[in-house]
Amino acid sequence: MTGRQILHVDMDAFYASVEQRDDPSLRGKPVIVGGPSLRGVVTAASYEARPFGVRSAMSMAEAMRRCPQAIVVAPTFAKYAGASRDVFAIFRRYTPLVEGLSLDEAFLDVTASRSLFGDGESIARRIKDEIRSEVKLTASAGVAPAKFIAKIASDLQKPNGLVVVREEDARSFLAPLPIERMWGMGQKSAPHAHASGFHTLGDLANATDAQLERAFGPHGPHMGALARGEDEREVEPEREAQSIGAEETFERDLVSVKDLERALLGQSVRVAQRLFAEGQAARAISVKLKYADFVVKTRAMQLTEPVSDTDAIFRAARELLGRFELGKKGVRLTGVSMSKLGPLGEVVTLFPDVRIARGNKLEAAQAALREKFGEDKVTRAALLDRPSRGMGLGEARDKLRDPRRREE
Repeated sequence: MTGRQILHVDMDAFYASVEQRDDPSLRGKPVIVGGPSLRGVVTAASYEARPFGVRSAMSMAEAMRRCPQAIVVAPTFAKYAGASRDVFAIFRRYTPLVEGLSLDEAFLDVTASRSLFGDGESIARRIKDEIRSEVKLTASAGVAPAKFIAKIASDLQKPNGLVVVREEDARSFLAPLPIERMWGMGQKSAPHAHASGFHTLGDLANATDAQLERAFGPHGPHMGALARGEDEREVEPEREAQSIGAEETFERDLVSVKDLERALLGQSVRVAQRLFAEGQAARAISVKLKYADFVVKTRAMQLTEPVSDTDAIFRAARELLGRFELGKKGVRLTGVSMSKLGPLGEVVTLFPDVRIARGNKLEAAQAALREKFGEDKVTRAALLDRPSRGMGLGEARDKLRDPRRREE
């Protein structure tokens, strides 16, 4: 690791905190970002909601059972993208080596920045202070000689935390932590680890490669190396978004093509807003349906040129919908995801579709209206008084800047 200084900066309850920042009436109250559908999923929860056990990815029904007094706010991704741009601009004041993992977290390599700004701890404090004063949000940071350690450190004293791990202390810092802190150790794999006699990262660090491979397969020895603090991975600033998508789960299953098209239109609107806010366009689209029996099907296609406007996305989504088995089989979830992203306005065809150009102008006009009058004041006429909206705005998943995220 040879003296590296890696920061992991993670915004605190980012979506919920942005909502509380922009609406003073929400401050100090339990806030859940997501849709009102009881079959939806929590996108984010404020720190006031977390003592009740509310967590992201929890079903909305369970969240409201645990915290019935919570205020549910629909996600507004264009607003979150704007706050994210402000935060990442602060990161880049201190180093060009910024690897964004999502809208609200990033790795920074500040090894070469110390002669200008001080050591990693000093830089982390400055970044936190500037985020608080300029963006009016709080962040937690971990400072360490490796990415794995910095990621864990940033999570230990949330919210508004700062944990510094020095190179000589890395192994002793990791050793007592529970096995669940290992990357990739989820609800299904953790019980297996415990049954195999691995309860802490120290247990992993002290095991032989043969023992780890027997317990965890070919990735076992790598887990042991991470648990010993051995992580030479570089911060990769060129990482970009691979997909931007939105999903929603309905309180009642959808059957008619009309209701399914309305759902896809609403998701196309949300995806277009996020693409436009990030200055991105996409050359591929996929549509996902989860049927009432929980079977998931996906259809995808390449587009003739990059798109970022609602109309173009919805046209493609509706075409893909025609490739699914529909009819009496109810649908409990729909999703739209755009991939193969590139800069908005990039010309890749000799004869561009004039509808796309018009759509981009319309998207820009709508963005200006939302900025002036508010997110909830501008919508498509086809989405007014939607029957399926009564079934819930549902789940929206942010896949921005995270190449590891995949469709379910």
